[in-house]
Amino acid sequence: MRVAILAHEKFPDRAKTALGVLRYADHDVVAVLDRANDGRRVADLVPDVQDAPIVSGLADLEPDAVDTLLIGIAPIGGGFDESWREDVRTALEYGCDVISGLHYFLADDEEFARLAADNDCEIRDVRNPPADLTVADGVADQVDAEVILTVGTDCSVGKMTTTMELARDARAAGHDAAVIPTGQTGIMIEGWGTPIDRVVSDFAAGAVEELILEKGDDHDYLFVEGQGSIVHPAYSAVTLGILHGSMADTLVLCHNAGQDAVHGYESVALPSMQTYIDLYESIAAPVADSRVVAGALNTASLESDERAREAVDEYADALDRPATDVIRFGTDELLEVLC
Repeated sequence: MRVAILAHEKFPDRAKTALGVLRYADHDVVAVLDRANDGRRVADLVPDVQDAPIVSGLADLEPDAVDTLLIGIAPIGGGFDESWREDVRTALEYGCDVISGLHYFLADDEEFARLAADNDCEIRDVRNPPADLTVADGVADQVDAEVILTVGTDCSVGKMTTTMELARDARAAGHDAAVIPTGQTGIMIEGWGTPIDRVVSDFAAGAVEELILEKGDDHDYLFVEGQGSIVHPAYSAVTLGILHGSMADTLVLCHNAGQDAVHGYESVALPSMQTYIDLYESIAAPVADSRVVAGALNTASLESDERAREAVDEYADALDRPATDVIRFGTDELLEVLC
């Protein structure tokens, strides 16, 4: 599938969906749409993902060059920015499908729905959950697989990336491992899953449990994509639903190097790493004996490998557990304690 990724003015630092698709999805990325970086290439900004030209808009591409437009950014609240309308309109006029992870469903937009019908296109809103979800039965721990959940100190600290890297490297090491996608990026990459942050809160744990039961007896290891943070002022409910619904055996705590406050809520200071460990383990305890056994540190903000290694070592000391940056230094240290 030939894909153009919309990431206006957010690429690469605030475009985690775009980066996830570039790094892990099996798509031919024709271009990234970003007015702020028009004329550059992805490799100029991010060296370790699929390369592609960066253009100012879909109209810069030939109509037959792209099969699908993918919305690669999601602002706080998941709203639709009207400055993107021209690109979505152009995609549908070209006959392209559109994939979106926004809370704003493009299929419900009258203009987009009409254009999709006129041009025989599909609009796929991946954050639209199944209609038949129900409450959890508390049976996720009955599957054969070892369930490993990434948890975080905040949103956008590397939970999805850590999940994908661990699952990929576990498979490369000969383990039978699968990813359990719980958010829009994981769903776009894996092609299945449930967007837990769009599920009615009574059904959130049940939705995760259903995903675990679907794959849990077919694999030895399930790597569950975590969401949010247990201390997040807005998204803690999503984190709790995944924590209880997955009944995870082990947890990997993810963090951004140098971050000391919740992004977008800078008046909320991040607690100590030991507080996070205590919180995640104690909140999980009535449902499952989940343990934080390792850490993943995102050191993208640090230029030198030497400083990044120092930061990882400091993080491991703070956790009193093995830690790494899964992109910079690989996953071997984590897989030793997980598999």
